[in-house]
Amino acid sequence: MKEQLERIKNKIEQLKQLDQNLTLFGSNKHKYNLNPTLSDENVQNFEAVHKIILPNDYKDFLTKIGNGGVGPYYGLEPIENSLFDDLDYKRSNSLLNPSQPFPHTSPWNIEFVSTVNADDDEEEYERQYFEFSKNLMNGVLAISNFGCGVSINLVVNGEEYGNIWTDDRGNEGGIYPSHELGNKEKITFLNWYELWLDNSLNEIKEKHKSN
Repeated sequence: MKEQLERIKNKIEQLKQLDQNLTLFGSNKHKYNLNPTLSDENVQNFEAVHKIILPNDYKDFLTKIGNGGVGPYYGLEPIENSLFDDLDYKRSNSLLNPSQPFPHTSPWNIEFVSTVNADDDEEEYERQYFEFSKNLMNGVLAISNFGCGVSINLVVNGEEYGNIWTDDRGNEGGIYPSHELGNKEKITFLNWYELWLDNSLNEIKEKHKSN
């Protein structure tokens, strides 16, 4: 893992140098900057409060590379933001529950059906939707905002521990193992992050060739 962390550091610097005009998607937000690293004590406190053990590769990233910043899509969220269930509208009264197991092992996409019409009884409709959806994203941290209401999540509890999953329920896409970067199999955090770097480096090099 140490070698992979060093590769990642080098690739971040390469990408920063090659894309100084911030042409790649999301780069104008994170600007290839990393937040300060966390101490082991910071990480242990977070784990204790939320009754979880973070995957080692994610933990190493936080303590050796940075607590979010440059990363896929609109960047990597700092761990303090990873509990928000909506990364577009971060609300302290609407949080994920990583202490409970993630309930999925295969793609999920079931339509919500209410017994009432939202126009007739909005309160009851909202209550039923809450009951339907409240446990669907247990056991994860929201680590990246894909945009358009889609979040990229790291499973920290349950059978899928350590894997990256996408929540695209807002666009009726359901919940599924992340494959947006072109991976065919389920993918863990550092491999996902490095794959994004490799894809981004290839993209910016192609841009330079065409100019």
